Amino acid sequence: MPDLHWIIPVARSSIWPAAASVAPDIGFIEPLTRRRLSTLSRAALKVAHDCAAHVPAVRLVFASRHGELRRTTDVLHTMDAGKTVSPTSFSLSVLNTMTGIFGIVRGDRTPASALSAGNETLGYALLEAYAQYATDPSSPVLLVYADEPADPTYGPVEDEVDGGALAILLDASAQTGRLECARNAASDDADTLRTSFPSQSAAVQHCLDTRASSEWHGMSSTWQWCWHEGA
Repeated sequence: MPDLHWIIPVARSSIWPAAASVAPDIGFIEPLTRRRLSTLSRAALKVAHDCAAHVPAVRLVFASRHGELRRTTDVLHTMDAGKTVSPTSFSLSVLNTMTGIFGIVRGDRTPASALSAGNETLGYALLEAYAQYATDPSSPVLLVYADEPADPTYGPVEDEVDGGALAILLDASAQTGRLECARNAASDDADTLRTSFPSQSAAVQHCLDTRASSEWHGMSSTWQWCWHEGA
């Protein structure tokens, strides 16, 4: 794949840390739906609401390496035990669960997409969100990334995710800054690899929190993020 470089207009961003000591506040969702949601969907909906509650219609890009894997694992255990799988559990086990709930709660029928790309999921989600916005800058795009480590049942996972959730609203008409993104061929510099962030989400969150540049190094590519203030 060729080297890539792009800049996205950031209107708002929100982060929900994996180590949060309290549950996400999703009081904007009615109780019957709220009690059925997984920890993953709760965190994703929390950051999405933080960024887009004031926007009546928004294109949504949801990204997650594992998605609702914990719920899917429970479904598989239920089947293995010869029991009947709950239709609700099954319908809420798909990768794009969050996008459906978000649209229903808001009454928003704007297109939504979901993607997963291994340990480079967030990087490619940023590229997808940028591509959608560049195609039609007249309406905002909301990027939501949420993940959690896989169940121990699956054994060790290489470059495992940290967990937590992140949302970025792309809208040049209300932007507070710009996030510069780049993907290049992987470096063979061992010292560089040792100073890399453990995950893409950790690197991007560091950039958004500190306004300092950050890098993440994979087996075949190096990702870089840099913050620029203002329009």
